[in-house]
Amino acid sequence: MELTTWNPFREMEAFFDRYNRNRPASSREVWAPAVDISETDKEYVITAELAGIDGKDVEITVQNNVLTLRGERHDTKESKDAKHHLVETSYGRFSRSFSLPSDVIEERISANGKDGMLTIHVPKAEIAPAKKITVKSE
Repeated sequence: MELTTWNPFREMEAFFDRYNRNRPASSREVWAPAVDISETDKEYVITAELAGIDGKDVEITVQNNVLTLRGERHDTKESKDAKHHLVETSYGRFSRSFSLPSDVIEERISANGKDGMLTIHVPKAEIAPAKKITVKSE
């Protein structure tokens, strides 16, 4: 006979895995697109996965150094001729907000979409090099 150590957390994890797998899509957590943020010498670049979302359903605002991306993916299961056996695509409204550094030029922020990806360009302000000040002896 082999003894095994009982781990209540393993049982709890298994329960939640089964629960999450069998839950209908409408009861899942709030959907939000995946976002990548990168930086170059001249700008910050925010890239969001927005496959299946029309540009008219996306809004980008900047206020008090916070960039907010809002939008909505509409339900595409409206076909009466097809039976849906599995639907994993999330849909609904979303909102993502990002604090911007103080060195950005808000008036020059731009965005473009291609192949389901939204790219937001956030240009940096040119910062003058530090001025060296010498201390004079009296």
